[in-house]
Amino acid sequence: MSNDTPSVAVVDDDESVRRAIKRLLSSAGLKAETFKSGDEFLEMFDSIPSYRPACIVLDVQMPGLNGLEVQQRLASSGIPIIFITAHDEISVRQHALSAGAAAYLRKPFNDEVLIKAVRTALNLDPGP
Repeated sequence: MSNDTPSVAVVDDDESVRRAIKRLLSSAGLKAETFKSGDEFLEMFDSIPSYRPACIVLDVQMPGLNGLEVQQRLASSGIPIIFITAHDEISVRQHALSAGAAAYLRKPFNDEVLIKAVRTALNLDPGP
């Protein structure tokens, strides 16, 4: 694997979810860094200009800044965001997608669906 493997930021307040997604992405040949909150992610994003993940897997409901607030703060970055949530509310889904989310997945999600969403967001899928 080359050093230019895309990095995916995984932002979720549930440690077991972060670990599972990191392991899953790693098994698909992708690098992942995990963050326990939107605040923690944005602190790194804002303080280290060279840190720019190729994609973000972002939980909707977290203590502190929620996923939609993080998405709003990153609106000008152009980084694709894939939302994951255990509480699928249609208004939240519509808001996230209308604000440019690459995908919106309900937990528990199928591993292959998440990998496909990430690969699509990163333009890694070869297509038909």
